[in-house]
Amino acid sequence: MFYSDVEMARQGEQAYRQIQQETPISASARDTNYVQCVADHVIAALNDDDRNSATWEVTVFDQDQANAFALPGGKIGVYTGLFDTAVNQHQLAAVIAHEVGHVLADHSNERASQATIRDVSVAAAQIFGASTTALQVLSTATQYGIFLPFNRAQESEADSMGVLLMARAGFEPASSITLWENMSVGAGPTPPELLSTHPSHNSRIADLENRLPQATILLQAARASGLSPDCMR
Repeated sequence: MFYSDVEMARQGEQAYRQIQQETPISASARDTNYVQCVADHVIAALNDDDRNSATWEVTVFDQDQANAFALPGGKIGVYTGLFDTAVNQHQLAAVIAHEVGHVLADHSNERASQATIRDVSVAAAQIFGASTTALQVLSTATQYGIFLPFNRAQESEADSMGVLLMARAGFEPASSITLWENMSVGAGPTPPELLSTHPSHNSRIADLENRLPQATILLQAARASGLSPDCMR
């Protein structure tokens, strides 16, 4: 990873403000309070360093896509279209915890560093007079041979971190599986897993099932300590 936490937080802040300017923000207090409630529980379950190292901020965007994101510096965005797929607080927590997992694992820094490596490699090939065909081969081989498998690994890591984080927050980890079952129903045709930046739905669900015993222990501990989120939309 080439970039400092301060630089990544600065870039995250800049990107977040740009998204806020370009994307309608929901005027629904009900939706905003609901998402904020779930996010607050997830953030509270972070360890002290992760919870306090960023100014966590949540925005609900009024756009019909089943999506959410988290950026370095503690910026979380949720699109209203997600409510049709993540139909309760536990499934929404699965999404938010997954996205926060990307931030905790410094995946944005890894991706930015990968992009730098790729740009330098292509530039070097151009300097040394590689043909257009050779450059295309290099670009394709770099993307599919290095970056996409690594991105699938990032997605799997965020899944693992997210399901444990949501359980520590008091949300039901089994709902993460239901969420991806919901996603698979509305996904339509998808590219082969080898050429996708995300694991297949079946692979993702299988990995989450393997994590459930550990997550269930964390949920039981959370409930024993009095954590029982009650976020209503």
